[in-house]
Amino acid sequence: MSCNTKPASAVGLCRLAATVMLSVGLFGSPAHAQKARATKNAKSAQPAEFAGELDVMHVKGNVYLIGAAGGGAHSVFQIGPDGVVVVDTQTPATSAKLIAAIRKVTPEPIRIILNTSSLPDHTGGNVPVTKVGKFIGDRGEINVASIKGHEGVLNRMSGVLGTTTSPEEAWPTDVYYTGTMDLHMNGEPVILIHHPAAATDGDSVVFFRGSDVVVAGEIFTPDSYPVIKPEERGGSLQGTIDALNRIIDLAVPVMNAQGGTLVVPAYGAIADEYSVVIYRDMLTIVRDRIADLVKRGMTLDQVKAARPTLDYDGIYGTAPRGWTTNQFVEAVYRELSATVDKSSPDHATASP
Repeated sequence: MSCNTKPASAVGLCRLAATVMLSVGLFGSPAHAQKARATKNAKSAQPAEFAGELDVMHVKGNVYLIGAAGGGAHSVFQIGPDGVVVVDTQTPATSAKLIAAIRKVTPEPIRIILNTSSLPDHTGGNVPVTKVGKFIGDRGEINVASIKGHEGVLNRMSGVLGTTTSPEEAWPTDVYYTGTMDLHMNGEPVILIHHPAAATDGDSVVFFRGSDVVVAGEIFTPDSYPVIKPEERGGSLQGTIDALNRIIDLAVPVMNAQGGTLVVPAYGAIADEYSVVIYRDMLTIVRDRIADLVKRGMTLDQVKAARPTLDYDGIYGTAPRGWTTNQFVEAVYRELSATVDKSSPDHATASP
């Protein structure tokens, strides 16, 4: 079976080689990757009042990226004659810089904000960004931008679920509760696709269909293991794998699963289908390893001692946002302990 086929396979030389490609980014060299990583780490260490400029780069078609800074995640914006669509607004500390970065590219008004999740580093700038916007609705133009997202985002931000609340002005004003929400802006369809229990219970992937760009949000974090906190966020490892499979289905490469559709993660380098496949396969392999240990009756401490993530820790175990390998293994163990059938014939009690 080829490395480029979509079903996950067992660990093989081709996948080990592929992790090297992921570590250097989409087209960069190791030296370039090290420099980019150092730059990103320096930005993430900035104080709350972020003073630096935000980097802007053209992704593809109508879509631009504003790099993660000041503790926030990447923002993306789409431009055209209809106005500006902003995907995620980083943090309050970077909001003025975010608006200034958009203004360097286009003078058109900000019409719509799309939130891929309820997390503060994706929604923290909602209030200042919406206040400079203008939305055209059924009753004409109003002096704020529309904020759209899945109802799971509203439930978390309003405190209906969980304990964290945000200012009411930051809440989505237009929510969807079905599988998708469709828009048409600047000459292309813009599709929000909900993925339940992935990184959170309100995750949306945003697909700019004409520009051929997928904004993955927290579902795809290729610089670290995914953060899984079901009690706080409603997410899960299996939901994350399912969401990555959906992104892989959306992506159409130019050749050998490379190029073509570009995928913007929450943090790290812009990717293509191949990079998403590598990440999905890593999670699938780690899941299956830990599931096997759970079936054999191992305790959490025994699973940690077995080091089921060892061959991936050099890439994903750097804990750039404080999420450690141990925390990841603990979360996966708890999830699988609740779902793995320990009464199967291959179950055996682990040695102490």
